[in-house]
Amino acid sequence: MTTIIGITGSISSGKTVAAKIFSRHWYNRIDADEIGHQILQKNSDAYRRVIKEFGNEILDKNRNIDRKKLGDVVFNDDKKLKKLNSITHPMILNEIRKQIKKIQKKCGNKTKIIIDAPLLLETKAKDLIDKIIVVKTDKKNIYERAGKKYPREKIEKILKSQMPLEEKLKRADFVIDNNKDLRHLEKQILGIIQNIEKK
Repeated sequence: MTTIIGITGSISSGKTVAAKIFSRHWYNRIDADEIGHQILQKNSDAYRRVIKEFGNEILDKNRNIDRKKLGDVVFNDDKKLKKLNSITHPMILNEIRKQIKKIQKKCGNKTKIIIDAPLLLETKAKDLIDKIIVVKTDKKNIYERAGKKYPREKIEKILKSQMPLEEKLKRADFVIDNNKDLRHLEKQILGIIQNIEKK
């Protein structure tokens, strides 16, 4: 039987680093963010629908969707964010299902899969999961890490748009504390893998 683990956490909590460590231990990684990028490629169905909804001002000079411009629009307006999610989330979910089937076909039914998804618990992706892992880190670390990419105000808006960490922790089967170094992170992951695989 396939084991499907979902890993989530707030922005810049380190969930992708953790998911990549799982992939070094024979877990096939599915990256929901990467799928989100792919479905918005030029001239795709999602691309056309997003432009129709939000206009040409979200495009760069090559007529690709500029994710920063799109983010500036949706993270300033809850209704617009909901609209974007209503377009992209079903497509992302559909692609996750396809990738699960593809992995099972290639690796057999006893394969292990980890789905790296920031909005795992806010979407129907949670229905595909056997166990949920939440990666947590202090706000100070979030601002420090995400600050390399976004201004503080944008980080706050992104955090506000996500399910509060306390809520995520209530739904977690396992919690990873990512407030220390990589070694500490890997040690916790090995413990979780042993726990899952002995059952």
